[in-house]
Amino acid sequence: MSFDLPPLPSYSLRPLPPLISWIPDNYLTLALPVIAYWALSMLFHLVDVYDLFPQYRLHTPAEVLKRNHVSRWDVFRDVIIQQVIQTLFGIVLAMVDEEATHGKEDYDIAMWAQRIRIAQRAIPFVLSGVGLNVSALATKLAGSHPTAAAVVAGGKYPWLVQLVVIGGHKRIVPAFAPWEMLMAKTIYWLVFPGLQFLLGILIVDTWQYFLHRAMHQNKWLYATFHSRHHRLYVPYAYGALYNHPFEGFLLDTLGTGLAYLVSGMTVRQSMWFFTCSTIKTVDDHCGYSLPFDPLQLITSNNAGYHDIHHQSWGIKTNFSQPFFTFWDRLLDTMWKGGDVSARYEKSRRHAQQKVDRDNGIDVQLSQSNSANTSSASDLDEKIKMTPVSVRRSSRKKSSSISQQSGNLKGLRNKVNESLHGKGGNVLGVESSH
Repeated sequence: MSFDLPPLPSYSLRPLPPLISWIPDNYLTLALPVIAYWALSMLFHLVDVYDLFPQYRLHTPAEVLKRNHVSRWDVFRDVIIQQVIQTLFGIVLAMVDEEATHGKEDYDIAMWAQRIRIAQRAIPFVLSGVGLNVSALATKLAGSHPTAAAVVAGGKYPWLVQLVVIGGHKRIVPAFAPWEMLMAKTIYWLVFPGLQFLLGILIVDTWQYFLHRAMHQNKWLYATFHSRHHRLYVPYAYGALYNHPFEGFLLDTLGTGLAYLVSGMTVRQSMWFFTCSTIKTVDDHCGYSLPFDPLQLITSNNAGYHDIHHQSWGIKTNFSQPFFTFWDRLLDTMWKGGDVSARYEKSRRHAQQKVDRDNGIDVQLSQSNSANTSSASDLDEKIKMTPVSVRRSSRKKSSSISQQSGNLKGLRNKVNESLHGKGGNVLGVESSH
């Protein structure tokens, strides 16, 4: 039984023209993650400064000001240092990488089509194994569905032929079915690159999880390198790559470089991979739980998840980054302390009290004001339950209490106005507390 395959086309390789004429793809690959990092970071910074989505903030401006142990300038400087190291490493990698070429695409697609044709040879055996008469089924389908009949018969397409020149002579040879070519192109352009992308994600997640966890379990590694990143108890977008330079190179630069090499991505695929990884890292540190952010909806490893790791009570959990959380689930390092709302509220309250003291506001008076307001509300409820005659006899007393409550309410409003008046600028103040 003969199964002649359609021949593979010839090809000639040519240098791949760059996407942008004045910059090689290798250098564009290095520039795009840096551009994406600062573009997205500045977008979130503007959201911070103008307090555009306060309802989605994980931390208040007072917490950014009082809880972080590093100034914004130091964060900016160290991120620039890491990006310089990252760029230099990329230049070295580009020098040893093969020159990108094109011209082999049709050949590779035809190779996948050949594999599809060969795979069809197993179909008759599978159908016979489940008790079907393959010959009868193919004959029945031949009149109305000839392509389906050919598939059932094991990839026999006697009517599909083409005229080609081989060795200077014209020959009639088998041709591929349209569906085979469509599937081959889908595999070549979408499925295989998608699998490479997923492999890259798996490598980066695995690399970063185990190194990140080691940085926390080994006291010397934590004190020497990783503790710098945790000076940010309240993460913000452009602090995503705030690390010790050695840790930044080992964790981020080397991890993504390894994923690029092992997965066999092309330079242009790596352009997307590195840029998407950078955007995801910035989004994980943005400080906002945004219901309309697609990156925070695709995976549970988002800003809220990673922010728990930055808190003193969650620092030994949620090591996974930047894409998925499967290592935390498999190795039981995911946060299991339940709802964190009360913990976050406590941090907000303490940070606000520090801001109040810095502004010369008596914190005890503020708390007393709140307690008196509560007492006045309780008294109002009691008055509603009092008989009319008794209510009339105590009218002067209740009026006095109401006046006192009004005065306290006015004082509280003035204090709040004083605080909120500085809300837009508080993010710009440096702190090293």
